[in-house]
Amino acid sequence: MPHLIVEYTANLVGFPEDHALTQLNAALTGSPEILDEADLKTRIVQRDKFQVGVAREERAFVYAQLRVLSGRTHEAKRDLAERVAGVLRRLTPQPAGLPVQLSVEIIDMDRGAYLKERLAPEA
Repeated sequence: MPHLIVEYTANLVGFPEDHALTQLNAALTGSPEILDEADLKTRIVQRDKFQVGVAREERAFVYAQLRVLSGRTHEAKRDLAERVAGVLRRLTPQPAGLPVQLSVEIIDMDRGAYLKERLAPEA
């Protein structure tokens, strides 16, 4: 915990995945809500098959889902969402004539049902 999953549509050519990973993790670990930077797991997934609405025009989206353990205030969740959105606003390609939607969702994970272990390599 936390887990950040970013999905973006394949028509956002040139999406800077590596740079986005670095910038997203830096933004989130700057939050007082993230106590141990090694707890943050981030991945970025390009979606080749997608559809936005029903119009024939081409559209694109970036969707980020940040899964955090339950118990945080609405203000803390809003701050985390803004940190993610700020990075994605700066880094998402915006090709001329291509409407792009950006959304960030913060999802509570049930503390009682979440299990995490750090596996040690065998000696």
